[in-house]
Amino acid sequence: MTYELMETDMIKKKSFAVSMLLAAAVLASTGTTVRGGTEDSEVSTYTKTDFAMDTVVSETLYTTGEDITADVIQALKDIEDNLISWTKESSQIYQINQKAGSTVTVSDETAGYLKQVLALSKASDGAMDPTMGQVIRLWDIDGENPHIPDEGELNSLLENVGYQKVTLDGDEVSMPEGVTLDLGAAGKGIGCDAAKAVLEENPDVSAAIINLGGSSVMSYGTKPDGSSWQVAVTDPRDTEGDYLGVVSLNGTEFLSTSGDYEKYFIEDGVRYHHILDPSTGYPARSGLTSVTVVCDDGLDADGLSTACFVLGKEKAEKLLESYDADGLFVDDSGHVWMTDGMKERFQLLKDSYSVSE
Repeated sequence: MTYELMETDMIKKKSFAVSMLLAAAVLASTGTTVRGGTEDSEVSTYTKTDFAMDTVVSETLYTTGEDITADVIQALKDIEDNLISWTKESSQIYQINQKAGSTVTVSDETAGYLKQVLALSKASDGAMDPTMGQVIRLWDIDGENPHIPDEGELNSLLENVGYQKVTLDGDEVSMPEGVTLDLGAAGKGIGCDAAKAVLEENPDVSAAIINLGGSSVMSYGTKPDGSSWQVAVTDPRDTEGDYLGVVSLNGTEFLSTSGDYEKYFIEDGVRYHHILDPSTGYPARSGLTSVTVVCDDGLDADGLSTACFVLGKEKAEKLLESYDADGLFVDDSGHVWMTDGMKERFQLLKDSYSVSE
């Protein structure tokens, strides 16, 4: 795995290359590394690294059939192009935004994703909100001009923020003019769910591990050697050093990590990261530097990691319990907190952190 760190006076971002090693089946990325392997000659192993959904995607696939890694990549591209992109005219989310103020009929698939996102928004009391797109673009933290926005402009955009402004009635979506939808906070998780659907349509596939951009990982099935998938979690304050620890995934599970180290800029000694609090429009200040979530659904894992980062540990634990999800929290004082389920699957590797009860 390699990291390339770019730094200017204002901004420090990470770019990365993701590699997969067949013997150890290692996926390397900004947030996670996955290891596995097989000695079963009857099972073929296929790997692929490509670009989809605006991120690097890496796959390792175990199957007695044909190589379908390209089918997985195509499914991700289709999801982006036809359903969730806010910039591509072919996308249904783009069309909803263009017709704000009227009612738009969408596909069952898009309606299903929206229903799930809105339910998570409600459950998190708006900590994860799909109407934050304009505010995110105002900060431009992932763009060419990251900056602290003008207070008046920010407040004006916040008037159009609120998941409650979006109405979903079956396959019909409506929202007032000025409101925009952006499913970016759950996008990679949706991609993982789409990948799972492709694998389920191919019974020859016995196992797979898929990594979207380092922050979202899906394990599928059981490795030929029967061992757990091992996913390494990045130290949010030492991203180029040793890993914080390792999370075990068993069978088909989804892991998502959100942290303040992924995209940010520094101004006057203050770190401004990309995870914005919908209640303020500013980067969330919950005392956390990283949150990792494991559950049985990709969209939920992705959305929950964002919501939990915004909420802070205490409220996040209650939210995770309602979703039967496991959580790992790293705070800005070097403490690691875990839900009961995560304690059974996480191993701390760094002695510079302490586990708190």
